[in-house]
Amino acid sequence: MFGLLKRMFEKKVPKVERLPFYDIVCPYCFSKFHHEAVVFRAAHHRDDDETLALQEDEILNQYREKFGLSPIDELEAVIELSMIPDENKLYSNKVLMGVTDKYSVVTKNRLCPECHNDLPITAGKHPSNIVSIVGATSVGKSVYMTSLIYTLQRKTANNFDAACIPLDNTISRRFRQEYEIPLFENGSLLESTRTTRRQEPFIFQFVFKNEEQPPLTLVFFDVAGEGMTDKEYIKLHASHIKNSAGILFLVDPMQIRTIREKLIFQMGENPGKIVGEADEPREVIISLFGDFIAHQETNKTSIPTAVVLTKSDLLHALKAEDGEYIRHNSNVFRNVSHRDYLNLDEYENINGEIRRFLEKVDIAFVNALDAYFKDTSFFSVSALGSNPVDQQVSGIISPIRVDEPFIWLLYKLGFIEGRQEQ
Repeated sequence: MFGLLKRMFEKKVPKVERLPFYDIVCPYCFSKFHHEAVVFRAAHHRDDDETLALQEDEILNQYREKFGLSPIDELEAVIELSMIPDENKLYSNKVLMGVTDKYSVVTKNRLCPECHNDLPITAGKHPSNIVSIVGATSVGKSVYMTSLIYTLQRKTANNFDAACIPLDNTISRRFRQEYEIPLFENGSLLESTRTTRRQEPFIFQFVFKNEEQPPLTLVFFDVAGEGMTDKEYIKLHASHIKNSAGILFLVDPMQIRTIREKLIFQMGENPGKIVGEADEPREVIISLFGDFIAHQETNKTSIPTAVVLTKSDLLHALKAEDGEYIRHNSNVFRNVSHRDYLNLDEYENINGEIRRFLEKVDIAFVNALDAYFKDTSFFSVSALGSNPVDQQVSGIISPIRVDEPFIWLLYKLGFIEGRQEQ
């Protein structure tokens, strides 16, 4: 009887009404537009017709230049919708998916009108849900992103009857060669992303095997941390944040001045990699506020934001029986696996514990979060399970709770349910 009553009061995600179509957010430049504002790449070229001859795509090359990519000399022409009569426009479930050109050749290669990159095939049919990772320099964004995607592909997706798939082979190769192999196969710590190294986003799709479930497009933008407090840099890179469906806001314990010296002292003679002092978490919030939060109607953003305390393995240096900061039996040190739904008991335990911890060590940061964000939850993760020494990870990499913030975002966006333990 008790179990029946408990299930009746479980926090389930309300069924979201599906719309016939959705605005598209480009996963490359993060522009937002109507599905009938797309342009198309021609499926063929003709030497006897200037409008369909091979040509330079100046808009695409301008985008590529921003990221230090070499220009492409010639491509098939871009077809504007103004060139196509209505009867030659092809729709699927009320979404514009293709056009037939004047030579009766069909193309379904949709492009973003702002940057001319290819759009995902699901664009317009489902919400463009983008997840952004932000945080100050040396917080571990690159390492966390690598550990998260690695875990999503090998464990989390299977737990939710889904698959985590790169958008294309180029992204797959780049992620594996530059991130996964160095970290998980060679045990080498990734270098911090530099502001001079402008990099295209990593785009993955979290695709559910149930065809009635829409996919979730994941866009991980490996933004240099120091850029998060630089006005010019944030203008170039952070437009993706305001069009995000969810934010992973990373906080390094070593950024928090009240415990930094204590952590270094407790680590002893071989502390591993100790990052230099960086911008405090509150300064990153101030930058985000000036860039886009202040322009919201209520001076707050309603984007669900997971506040993620990284490098949680460092907190072993603070644990004590009296629990001044962290207790020996803290949830922080225990890995948790969510399957089929978000375990609300586990989530509420870690959310409450990390919020109380941050209130104790950096109340100014928590107050700033409460002032500018409507919907936050608190998590702790260890992307590696231990602190690297001399840029190398010793032993087997054992991530702790790395996917939990992402699973909470799945819950907040209506992809999965949340349940109490039976």
